[in-house]
Amino acid sequence: MTVAARETPPGECPQCWQHAYDRRVHRHLKPRQDCPQCVDHMVNGCPNVVPKKPSKWW
Repeated sequence: MTVAARETPPGECPQCWQHAYDRRVHRHLKPRQDCPQCVDHMVNGCPNVVPKKPSKWW
């Protein structure tokens, strides 16, 4: 896995974030071809979510 082009916000998966905002990730795919990594994430969930900072509001 490569590092996201922009810093991943807290509570977001770095892979999902990169695949959503970096066009280079899917450049090798043919039209209407599914990305195997995205499909795996949709089926199995996101195992590498960046932890959120604890809320200080309460």
